[in-house]
Amino acid sequence: MRLLRRRRSARVPASNGHRRRIRKLRLAALLLLLLLLGLISFTFGLITAVASQIPTCDPGHVQREVDGHIYANDGHTILATLRGSESRILIGTNDVAPIMQQAIVAVEDKRFYEHNGVDLRGIGRAVWADVSSKKVVQGGSTITQQFVKNSCVTSARTISRKLKEAALAWQLEQRWPKLRILTAYLNTIYFGNGAYGIQRAAQTYFNTAASRLTLPQAALLAGIPADPSRFDPVANPRTARLRRLEVLKAMFAQDEISARDLRRAARAPLPRAADVHLPGIQGPAPYFVNYVKQQLIEKYGTRRVFGGGLNVQSTIDLRLQKFARRAIETVLKEPNGPSAALVSIRPATGEVVAMYGGDNFRQSQFNLAVQGERQPGSSFKPFVLATALKQGISPVTTFPSKPVLIFMGDKYWPVHNYENDYIGSADLATATIVSDNSIFAQLTRLVGPANVARTAHELGITRHLNPYFAIGLGADAVSPLEMARAFSTFANGGRRVDSSGFGNRPRAIARISNAEGHMVEDNRPVNRVVLDRDQNALLTSILEGVVHSGTGQRASLADRTVAGKTGTTENYGDAWFVGYTPELATAVWVGYPNRLTPMLSQYHGQAVAGGTFPADIWRVFNQLALAGTTPKSFPPYSYQYSTAKRVVWRDGFLRLDNGNCRETELVSYFVGHGPSRAADCRPNEVEVPRVIGMSLARAEVRLDAQPLTSNVVYKPALAKQRVDLVLDQFPRKGHLSSYDTVTLVLAKPLHGVVPKLIGLSVSDAQRRLHARGLVAVIARSVRGRTDRVLAQKPVAGVAAAPGMKIKLVVGHG
Repeated sequence: MRLLRRRRSARVPASNGHRRRIRKLRLAALLLLLLLLGLISFTFGLITAVASQIPTCDPGHVQREVDGHIYANDGHTILATLRGSESRILIGTNDVAPIMQQAIVAVEDKRFYEHNGVDLRGIGRAVWADVSSKKVVQGGSTITQQFVKNSCVTSARTISRKLKEAALAWQLEQRWPKLRILTAYLNTIYFGNGAYGIQRAAQTYFNTAASRLTLPQAALLAGIPADPSRFDPVANPRTARLRRLEVLKAMFAQDEISARDLRRAARAPLPRAADVHLPGIQGPAPYFVNYVKQQLIEKYGTRRVFGGGLNVQSTIDLRLQKFARRAIETVLKEPNGPSAALVSIRPATGEVVAMYGGDNFRQSQFNLAVQGERQPGSSFKPFVLATALKQGISPVTTFPSKPVLIFMGDKYWPVHNYENDYIGSADLATATIVSDNSIFAQLTRLVGPANVARTAHELGITRHLNPYFAIGLGADAVSPLEMARAFSTFANGGRRVDSSGFGNRPRAIARISNAEGHMVEDNRPVNRVVLDRDQNALLTSILEGVVHSGTGQRASLADRTVAGKTGTTENYGDAWFVGYTPELATAVWVGYPNRLTPMLSQYHGQAVAGGTFPADIWRVFNQLALAGTTPKSFPPYSYQYSTAKRVVWRDGFLRLDNGNCRETELVSYFVGHGPSRAADCRPNEVEVPRVIGMSLARAEVRLDAQPLTSNVVYKPALAKQRVDLVLDQFPRKGHLSSYDTVTLVLAKPLHGVVPKLIGLSVSDAQRRLHARGLVAVIARSVRGRTDRVLAQKPVAGVAAAPGMKIKLVVGHG
């Protein structure tokens, strides 16, 4: 009985454990059910929320469009009306030529009719192409996603926006037919030259309707939206033609056109620049208006800008705009002569008050003042001088003016002066006034080209600049707008003016209000200090000398002080004058807009340099613009003492000469500036050349020329490794005293080398290989002398290894 009780008591815990497991399973099942219900509810809510946004995507169902306007700086003169009809005309699917639909699908989304809004295969293909090319070469977005991005979601680059974009694209595909999505996309995308939507694009480029587009026309338009500036047939006809060919090839690959169609369409001419324009009348400052529209679209998107009721007060002064045109027409009188661009900025506020971007907006919408990228020549030199002043280098520093060779690491860069005119030696102030290339090339080497690029960016240049030595002579292309803004920083006491609403860019917009009159954006000026006042005042005094007694004398004004700099490219293809008074900073460019044409005789039989047409235009404009105003003076600078230091570039740093250094420069530094550490130069110092990869004989000759002594050491050779080349050296770079030792490392074959077998009979080759422990592999694939070795792999002379296979290519009759 006691035993039975014990057995029963022993079974009780097992029963309890079983019941606990059941309770846990029930609880887990309940939690799983609740989680599933929650997930379903969340998904349903998300889909419902996303689906509720679909009506807002339809360009034909926007609640209402309210006209907005762009005004001049007076606040009441209308420059342009911002209404949807001005940017696009909405049309139906039947009003779009089928060939246009085929073209846009072929180049933008060839699987458009197969996916459900998000193309995973296309995304994978794009990622693979980007990884393979190590840069972005393909996009993975479908036409549906691009339409959603343009019309339904914000343009912020966030993960949540991408997820929302994908969800909306999928939902849209469930509710809209494919052709409706495609038509909506064509109605909303930008085709360049102010044309939004396919109907407006057809009118702008070909003066026809979207329903009447031909194959070459459709292929050209289909290629533009990917990059409207780059593929603009007006500004970049060659690139546009190549892009059209790319579209045609995509259509051919999709079996939409025949090879004959492709050839005929590829030969079709592009639209003439004179024929490419928006319908309607342009205002008094069309190039400036387009620039303002570009800023608005980037910030607010096309739907809000056009028809969104925005009233934009710009900074343009129509009186000064008229004077800009008058100045250019007064100076440039030849109809087939060079053109000009002009930008003027009010330094204290950063306002763009005049912008002349071309002679005829109807003929070409390419804005020379903003989009024109030309080498500025010597007008870039003030940025080098500003860099030197920031580093504490005094302008009394003297360099020789002579033909120089600047060592660039692997080659020498020859520098010569304008018309090979040299002045012996001169300080930096004189070199600026006479625009001495030789001295400024040496100064660029001293301050460092990367530092020059950094200073130029801080002053107001926004595009990428290559940190090459030639940057100091204006080798990198910039626009007149950028140059005017950078010089306006000088005119504003060394303070760059940004805008509170649009950041680091010229202030073309003063304020924006909505249709109800409420402020949307008060785009106030924001000052950024680039140069301290003394540095800037000293630089300005030097640039005053350029106009008073240097290359810019034609820009001088009788009643006020002027500072500025001329610029001329080496082949006279571009000529600049960029100058400023305390009231205005103005950049003038003269040249041929569509090609780089040397202007060798256009200035009264003489070459066009920066001190000719550009300086004349600058003077006439400022005489008109500043007439009746009280002249102002630039602030004076306080004189600072300087001391001379002999310096040398050493391993990427500027160091003091320790008495043993070569190629030193004597530089005058303001007190408290300049390098403090001495270089570690050696007596009779020579540079260690790189001889890795050379043959031993060549390496020894190269070292002997320094002169340096060589010492050869060996390390075991790897199979197939060449044994006649230097594998490594110690030291690999730096400096040594003359006749010091450089150790060279070569490979030593422990198992001999592969013999030369070409020309031998197969049996002889096999015997030689067998004797060295190598294996012959015969390949009979080349016509030639029977039973003779015609080629071998690996080649003769490389290190061998036991059992290595040597492929022998043997001829057959």
